[in-house]
Amino acid sequence: MKTVTVEDFYKNAAERTNSTVGDLLPTDINKEIGHFNVFNLSDIIAIVKKDPTHVPYNRRLYYKINLVRGRNIAEYADKVINIEKNALVFGTPKIPYSWKPQDMEQSGYFCIFTDEFLVQSKSGVILDSLPIFSPGGCPVFMLTDEQAEEITLVFGKMQQEIASDYLYKYDLIRNYVLELIHYGQKLQPFTNYNNSHNASARVSSLFIELLERQFPIASPDQKVILRTAKDYADRLAVHSNHLNKVLKESTGKTTTEHIANRLIQEARILLKQTDWNISEIAYSLGFGQLSHFSNFFKKQTSLSPVEVRNLVG
Repeated sequence: MKTVTVEDFYKNAAERTNSTVGDLLPTDINKEIGHFNVFNLSDIIAIVKKDPTHVPYNRRLYYKINLVRGRNIAEYADKVINIEKNALVFGTPKIPYSWKPQDMEQSGYFCIFTDEFLVQSKSGVILDSLPIFSPGGCPVFMLTDEQAEEITLVFGKMQQEIASDYLYKYDLIRNYVLELIHYGQKLQPFTNYNNSHNASARVSSLFIELLERQFPIASPDQKVILRTAKDYADRLAVHSNHLNKVLKESTGKTTTEHIANRLIQEARILLKQTDWNISEIAYSLGFGQLSHFSNFFKKQTSLSPVEVRNLVG
């Protein structure tokens, strides 16, 4: 699966709309901490026209709020959500999803922003603590025409402010982003979804993506967060038994075996290619105590971490 950064987003959008990255960026965006931008979907519908059938799963490194007006299908792990008319959709780097427009009659708005844009010191919130961005959910909210018009007005204010020369415009835009978040949190999440025939393949693929996104470990301060089968099942909003069954059938390995193998792979790399002490390596891989890491490592490899490090060279 491809990792999509903010820079990638603009590059792809520019290529598909025959414009430049500079045309899409706000003129003073680099003066801001973090990143924010807002788009009218009609203005960049050419992106969809290039490939109207599928927007693949990606590891997006930014947050996204969409006002969708048109027929679409959203896929989250084993869930397939049909959007017939209007929806408010929240995207987070922690929940991979796929998007399939069902026709070219698409309109609406969307904004993208990084977590730095809504840093707590500026917004008063911690993004990942908000219910709407919690792992394991399907943040799709169906809207009436009246509700969609209310949301349209908020996006219109965003566009008006981002084009203005008001000194504190990004502070005002943060308030509009929070207004959308709170609007969504007051709505009932859409729960009438289907499980498609290829749900198992998606669950397996997304598990591997979530596993791999935690690596490589670049510094002793970085720490593996998802450690257990339940951690991954919760993130994908499936039962841990179902996840284990899917992985066993598709890969021949259990969830726990996949996690253990990837931890050992990374541990070997860190032991051989860094000068971090073994306690630092244990911490970065999510082990609370060095003894737990040593016992785990020896059980998986028949060697201790010290023995593997001494084999280097």
